[in-house]
Amino acid sequence: MVYLTYAEPGDYGGGLALARATLHTTDTAARLGDFEVIWRQLPRGKGGQEGAQVAFSPDGQYLFLSVGDRQRMTPAQDPDQPVGKILRLTLDGKPAPGNPNFGKTGAGTISLIDPPRDTEAAKTAKVVSTYTFATPNLTPAETWASGVRTPYGIAFSPTGELWEVEHGPKGGDELNLIEKGKNYGWPLVSFGNNYNDVPIPKPDMRPELAMPVLYWVPVIAPGNLMFYRGNQTFPQWNGNGFVSGLATKSLNRIIFDGHGGAKTAERWDVGHRIRDVEEAPDGSLWMLEDANPGALIHVTPQATSSR
Repeated sequence: MVYLTYAEPGDYGGGLALARATLHTTDTAARLGDFEVIWRQLPRGKGGQEGAQVAFSPDGQYLFLSVGDRQRMTPAQDPDQPVGKILRLTLDGKPAPGNPNFGKTGAGTISLIDPPRDTEAAKTAKVVSTYTFATPNLTPAETWASGVRTPYGIAFSPTGELWEVEHGPKGGDELNLIEKGKNYGWPLVSFGNNYNDVPIPKPDMRPELAMPVLYWVPVIAPGNLMFYRGNQTFPQWNGNGFVSGLATKSLNRIIFDGHGGAKTAERWDVGHRIRDVEEAPDGSLWMLEDANPGALIHVTPQATSSR
């Protein structure tokens, strides 16, 4: 069984979809069978930044889905809308028992806005349409955490902590320890500013909101987050995290202490926009370039010459 996310088109913009299917392979081909969409972001609308990352809980019973704010900003603080949230679902896409608001339903009708120019304009953004759910709005029951912007990386550490990395606006990329029921502040606060330089209040002004463990000014433009596990190939990196860099064309190593703390360790300039980095079964790394045409880059230890 494989799970996949994608942007599903609609009459007025798109929406994130989560699906699962059975992977059938032969020596020469592969195909997906029994394809089933198990969750949809509704209403669909304009704006990018889908998020769309999936992490399975260490016990294999649940999945966490990151849903970006779609550049609409204020809905990240609206408990009735899934955008700007980390959701915790069963493996068939339903609200997971134990969620902060499990069993609750949200408003039957919600308002849709287009992406505003900045966080101040978002406060009075024009409503372009309203959407009425055909079935109960389960967003409150699905939500594990809120107030995230562009969550392009989400992964469990070897010690069982759930970590998320996201794009800030103009500055302020974040690494967050994701915990049950916490609000991570977007768009109320940020260590960055709007793209038009309109300021945003800083997180230390709102102590009731969760602070990032690390943040970057200027940005690294993260592509994804993964944890290196094992003593093959790069044993010195066992338990470390890796964040791929898009605009910075980099690979970034982070050391985690297993108790909610982290610190940056190394950044390598790789000369390519890296969308994804993953560990191979042999402990080497594979990096996927975000370009057309792109490249698949294999990372192995540097060969040493014998004399």
